[in-house]
Amino acid sequence: MKGLILAGAIFIALGAIGFAMPMFTTQETSDVANIGDLKLQSTESTSHSIPPLLAGSALILGVVLVGTGFYQKR
Repeated sequence: MKGLILAGAIFIALGAIGFAMPMFTTQETSDVANIGDLKLQSTESTSHSIPPLLAGSALILGVVLVGTGFYQKR
């Protein structure tokens, strides 16, 4: 019972974060060349987007899990 409520709360939080921040950027730094003490690095930025359907589905699943957990408690 507590597991369902906890899992539901996590899904609700993930769905809300997905709606609040639909896009985020990550950066990856990699070594291009090493010549003695000289090190050349390159930083690449990648943009990621969270589809609204995925965020909404996570939110709905969380509400269903919390409701099921409370219903089983009674």
